[in-house]
Amino acid sequence: MTQMTETKAFVVEQASAESHKDLLLLDDDNAFRQRLALTLERRGFRVRAAASLMEARSLLADFRPGYAVLDMRLEDGNGLEFVAELRQLVPDVRAIILTGYGNLATAVASIKTGAIDYLAKPADPEAIVRALLEDGESIPEVPDEPMSADRVRWEHIQRIYEQCGRNVSETARQLKMHRRTLQRILGKRSPR
Repeated sequence: MTQMTETKAFVVEQASAESHKDLLLLDDDNAFRQRLALTLERRGFRVRAAASLMEARSLLADFRPGYAVLDMRLEDGNGLEFVAELRQLVPDVRAIILTGYGNLATAVASIKTGAIDYLAKPADPEAIVRALLEDGESIPEVPDEPMSADRVRWEHIQRIYEQCGRNVSETARQLKMHRRTLQRILGKRSPR
């Protein structure tokens, strides 16, 4: 190998070693995004934060993160749909979805789109770092208490909503409930 080839190989290795700690943080809650960015930077990540899909897309013009933490519900779109877009640009990105509106249907959808994990807000920063860095071999702990009846109902409504392509009117028809009642339920956070 020539001196020039060895130097290029070293530069490529250094760039990939450094970029694996680059992280895209996408969340429209300003206070939460700033706190989480600071926490992740303290854990050794180089964070670029965005408040919208448009802003995240512009960051990706010159940035290829090894990690991504994405909010599911955003002002200008959906973090779930952005996972597939991100994986096209960076196939080996380790992306997790954060949401305050968690349910089984969206958890499954996030994994199907290529996210490695799905965490409910408010997520502990340590849980986020663990989810980003673990190898995927560990099994989640069994919950101490079963889901409440309200939570089971809410999960069922969310599953039907996802099956209906997030169409509120069609979901209300299938569940035989008033559309406005359904909208109020969908607008609330999940019961514990």
